[in-house]
Amino acid sequence: MTMDSAPARHTGQGGTGPAGTTAVRRSVTAVHPPRRPRAEQTRAAVRPRRVRRHDGAAPLLTADALAAVLTVTVLPAPALPALAALAVAALLTALHARAGLYRPRLAPSALLELPALAGWSAVLWCTAAAALAALAPARALGWSTLLSAVCLQTTLTCAGRGTVNRLRRRAALRRPASALVAGPAAGAGAVAAALHGRPEYGLRPVGLAGAADGDGAFLPVLTTHEDIRRAVIQNSVRHAVFTRPPEADEHTAALVRLFHDHGCRLWLADPAGTAKVTGTRVAQPADQLWGYAVQPLLPRPARPLERRAKRLVDTALASLALLAAAPVMAACALAVRVCDGPGVIFRQERAGLYGRPFTLLKFRTLRADAHEAATRWTVAGDRRMSPVGSFLRKSSLDELPQLWNVVRGDMSLVGPRPERPFFVAKFSTLHPGYEARHRMPVGITGLAQINGLRGDTSIEDRARFDNHYIDTWSLWQDLWILARTAASFFRFRLGGS
Repeated sequence: MTMDSAPARHTGQGGTGPAGTTAVRRSVTAVHPPRRPRAEQTRAAVRPRRVRRHDGAAPLLTADALAAVLTVTVLPAPALPALAALAVAALLTALHARAGLYRPRLAPSALLELPALAGWSAVLWCTAAAALAALAPARALGWSTLLSAVCLQTTLTCAGRGTVNRLRRRAALRRPASALVAGPAAGAGAVAAALHGRPEYGLRPVGLAGAADGDGAFLPVLTTHEDIRRAVIQNSVRHAVFTRPPEADEHTAALVRLFHDHGCRLWLADPAGTAKVTGTRVAQPADQLWGYAVQPLLPRPARPLERRAKRLVDTALASLALLAAAPVMAACALAVRVCDGPGVIFRQERAGLYGRPFTLLKFRTLRADAHEAATRWTVAGDRRMSPVGSFLRKSSLDELPQLWNVVRGDMSLVGPRPERPFFVAKFSTLHPGYEARHRMPVGITGLAQINGLRGDTSIEDRARFDNHYIDTWSLWQDLWILARTAASFFRFRLGGS
């Protein structure tokens, strides 16, 4: 990690230099050492942590619900029953969530949101009036009551949101969150200087991630993933601000995965004004960081229910498969033991979800005196392979012990095939998109495998198929891949995984 720094110039408040710039003091740029024990630091580096929701949607949601309840309460007694307040509050918060009014913002303003708040209040109360007229004509809302309800709720909602925003700004001034700025040196330095000069945004820059040294770099410049990961852990970084779209290159995209793995909230502040809204971001009311357009970088929908269903399906099918395949596995183990000597199960470290290592299980396919190194690529026709091992590998029966990896949660039935950490690092530098394969749990079989990409085949083609599988993932696709795999499971193939 580069700790040397030099004064940086940026447009802002305070004394001015050439071209209206100011120097940021060196004393604010130090990356503080970790205060946690080393063991805890190591665990944090391996396990992703959840983002702390101190700046989440709960306060705004509470303010909106309270405004709806107060509006129903203040209306004339015959208008709506008291129990309707809960339904109105729930519907209002659902409408605001659908409109993106609970998404994170750096410079929230209730007045800028006023047109949206008024519009959704009108939609809510017109819907309530229509439903009431249809279900209870005697309680139908008059035009004056309807207009009063819309105006009152808009006013209360705007006031409540303004109060929440004011309290958040005060909290941000007292306890700013650590942030890393990622992007080219010039733009990243300007954004970092703006954050330092305007503490009301609540972000304290502690380093420039993924940027090369440039003029005016006043923060530590972190060029390697290990330096960035260490800075995230040491400084309890909760936010990462990108100065160009993450899809601009593979290195920047890899940073997104690194920050997401450590529970950071992601932002895009584009000094050049060239960012385009893509499928990974959602348009919302205008937001800015000292004049720079800024928006949250939102990951693709996580579909948590489907992911949980995938895990349940994996556990159930893998458990049933273990029981059904027990005689076959016993025969395989006996054949390896009799023909090739002791050591039936082969264990090797592989890279799993987010690159985290785990121990993969397979039936041994090499002779007892052979050693499958972590840095040697195994190809078809390896002379160290015994006849029994060749049969197991061609028929894929050597993969059966990985069903236990699935039950344990190390793997999934369907996903990108896991590889050794040495080759993960090597292929990530040679093949664009290879590292992106680790966005999903690794699997016993996958889209690449059913298309014949096994053994000594194109790594680039495998990565392309794996990323296509992740981008188009669905439970039905998993079942289709499993059916294709089952149909060809006992066919002889050349090579192994």
